[in-house]
Amino acid sequence: MSQQAAASKPSLQGVKIKARKGAVKAQAKHEPSVFRDQLYKHLETVPDYDFDTFAAKLVQAGSTLEFLKYADALFEIILVGGLIQPGGSYIDDGAPTSPFTVFKAKDPASVEDLRKYVEVLNKLIRRYKYLQKPLEEQTLPSLLQYINRWSPDQRDKLAITIGLLLSQGIAGTACLQSLTKDQLVKNDASVAVVALIFRAYLTDQSMDHLAAALKRGNIKDLLLFFPPNRRDAKILDDFFRKQGLPQVAEWYTKKQYALAKVGIVAELKNIAGHEESAEIIISAIHSKLEEQSLPDTELIQCIWQGLMASVDWSAARPDQIEGLALREVGKISPILEAFCKGPKIEVALINQVQVHCYEDTRIMRAFPQILKASIFCYVLYNKDCISDQAIIYWYQKGSKPQGRQHFLKSAEALVKFLQEQDSDEEDE
Repeated sequence: MSQQAAASKPSLQGVKIKARKGAVKAQAKHEPSVFRDQLYKHLETVPDYDFDTFAAKLVQAGSTLEFLKYADALFEIILVGGLIQPGGSYIDDGAPTSPFTVFKAKDPASVEDLRKYVEVLNKLIRRYKYLQKPLEEQTLPSLLQYINRWSPDQRDKLAITIGLLLSQGIAGTACLQSLTKDQLVKNDASVAVVALIFRAYLTDQSMDHLAAALKRGNIKDLLLFFPPNRRDAKILDDFFRKQGLPQVAEWYTKKQYALAKVGIVAELKNIAGHEESAEIIISAIHSKLEEQSLPDTELIQCIWQGLMASVDWSAARPDQIEGLALREVGKISPILEAFCKGPKIEVALINQVQVHCYEDTRIMRAFPQILKASIFCYVLYNKDCISDQAIIYWYQKGSKPQGRQHFLKSAEALVKFLQEQDSDEEDE
């Protein structure tokens, strides 16, 4: 009986003995080093600069090594040649530099040479698509925050590589936000790296493509890469032009102009809506220009847009639109006259009027027979906002394509009158 009882005693089966947390942490601490050593074994037999073989070996290694778990370690090895510890220095365990790393590229750093390294990364990520996210969201932001710890040659190689990665869509520009940290922006360290990244990017893509990428990455203002005491649009413009990147300087200027135009239009719409005097409105415009200057031709367009936006067209009956339009143009003419200081500006104003009439469906729908450039031109001409030479130039070769034939035909009588007037004055 006792033997049967002894034989039927239950036994534990399939139970895993849980390791102590301290032991797990101690083991995990050294796992990246183990991964590095195993990866080196795949790469160390490959001859230098044999990029096709390096790409094949990396893809092959992914079938046995845990690339997803050690994605940071993998990209640190490829990009900077070893494992990085907090603070930006290499882990000091006596390990050699990686057999394959961007830092082994030829000196001086060149786009064409580093493109070969990027192509290897591209092949690897195409094979293991899950590596793209950790590269973009973890490795690149981490490495960029330590950019001041590399030598100038290493910094250039890393920056050019990142520029090519961004241009090929392997990573996004959000990683550049790491370069806005205080310790990096001083002494122009960050903006120097940004210039290298942009130059590499623009070898493959256009400025419009780069601008769209910066927008997606939430890079709102390039001045944040400059030291606080040098965050000035003029300094930015000079810097990028000296770096051989005039397209970046021009894009930034246009962007600032666009923001300034939005501000001026909104301000004028608000002030004109309260029926302030022309003097107050002119003063408000000058105050806005002190904050951000605008080319005269763009300023006159903003003034027209802002003032006409304050008009409540819905309050008028269809048969009152003509009178209301002429009345409003006459009312704002002193403001326009104050800023119409040359033929080029006058032509810009006429073109803005043309586009406004073309796009304002309320007026077009209500009075197609009176929507003629001549109606507005007569008013503006009589109020000394625009000259006869500006109207004739606009008619002959300066008009916008929007509704061109319609507006040229409707201005024909006015232009003929002005030409005859000029002819009579010459005869006298």
